[in-house]
Amino acid sequence: MHNNSLNPNGPENENIVENKELNIWEALIPVALLMSMLAYNIFFANGEWLGEYSNQFILLIGGFFAAIMGLFNKTKLSTMGAEILENLKSVLIPIMILFLVGALAGTWLVSGIIPAMVYYGLKVLSPEIFLPASVIISAIISIATGSSWTTSATVDIALVGIGTALGIPSGMIAGAVISGAYFGDKMSPLSDTTNLAPAMAGTDLFTHIKYMAYTTVPTISITLIVFILLNLNITTTGNTDVSSLLATIDNTFNINLYLFIVPVVVIALILLKTKPLIALGTGVALAGGFAIFFQTEILENLSDSNLTSVFNAIFTDTAIVTDNDKLNDLFSSGGMKGMLWTIYLICSAMVFGGIMDAIGALAKITKALLSIATSVFGLFASTVISCLGLNTIASDQYLALVIPGKMFKKAYQDRGLAPENLSRTLEDSGTVTSVLIPWNTCGAYQSGVLGVSVFDYAIYAIFNWLSPFTTLLFAALNIKIRRIISSKA
Repeated sequence: MHNNSLNPNGPENENIVENKELNIWEALIPVALLMSMLAYNIFFANGEWLGEYSNQFILLIGGFFAAIMGLFNKTKLSTMGAEILENLKSVLIPIMILFLVGALAGTWLVSGIIPAMVYYGLKVLSPEIFLPASVIISAIISIATGSSWTTSATVDIALVGIGTALGIPSGMIAGAVISGAYFGDKMSPLSDTTNLAPAMAGTDLFTHIKYMAYTTVPTISITLIVFILLNLNITTTGNTDVSSLLATIDNTFNINLYLFIVPVVVIALILLKTKPLIALGTGVALAGGFAIFFQTEILENLSDSNLTSVFNAIFTDTAIVTDNDKLNDLFSSGGMKGMLWTIYLICSAMVFGGIMDAIGALAKITKALLSIATSVFGLFASTVISCLGLNTIASDQYLALVIPGKMFKKAYQDRGLAPENLSRTLEDSGTVTSVLIPWNTCGAYQSGVLGVSVFDYAIYAIFNWLSPFTTLLFAALNIKIRRIISSKA
């Protein structure tokens, strides 16, 4: 049975707003304006046209123009307001989860859980298995942190440096670490995109992660096989020296295997289908206790009181300074405060989507899409193309999830497809392909941080470009395409 924690009424009870006064071209005007503003923000304003929250403001402006279009086509403001309110209610639980995700990241840092994962991960390095090991290490760190960006800016920089010293092409190493980092980012409950996709589609976090595994596990398995074969056909020289990183971690934190009790408990709760809020809340509480027990010196250096340090890790910024600059970015967290950007984005998207729904624009657009996508495969293909297009045009992976997620949601419902089909397709084609676009924020970031151009690593970022093909293959062969089970006779 599908458990939709985002909308207790179930997707079958959502009304699709029809507006005979509105034509398809009028429905597309707010979308065209939104895309134009996003393009201007990226290409001419360096992403800061309206400040730090430019994308959020642009979504709200797009909603304003949609409201004007609605008023011209006889939609009442009260109708728009009611739809916005319903949308905001529907993402209340995801927002609470996001706050807990921030708290989890902070407490897992100060308790030494994330540093322990980095420490033991680096220990498995060996020249004979360097490339597949790099994929695995990056994946583990990214799952633990929920951030491909943080993983790339820290451990992956070290891996690229080590691999280059061994004589391995830098593009190959970058492709390996990016593949691992985005696998971890995609599958981690700590990741903002992993929370954003189910919020947009209308499913819950752990159902989304479980359903993604069907396409993601085969894709990462193929990726690992390719890198094993590549590693067998390259000659390495020198040593994989990570002793300085290991020494810094060991000197800064009390590293031990007991720290892994916390993630094991959280994973066990997830497997037992415990509600996300309880599972993540338990992870925060346990990590806070482990921090006080194992990392007393760290907590004392952060503030005068151990409890204050833990509370700061939960709610605000925390930075643990080491004698190694490569590790300093990894050993920092924004806590709940760090989740506000994504939460504001979700709320802004709900305003834009709510107004577009209320004026009948989403119904018009989805009907047009359904007339083009005459099959289930066509609908999946349309979603993939939309995500790729937004990654290219809007240059932002969040918007590549938000806009198609809101636009295609009702189309999937109309086809009798469970929302996790949409959330999985959004991640398979939106989250992971962003790094393959040089001018996308993700592509530009990874290229700058790793010192390897997108064109050099793109072909080796196997997981990233293979994921959309995998999801389309599953759709074409009707593998793991879940339908909505109607309770009606």
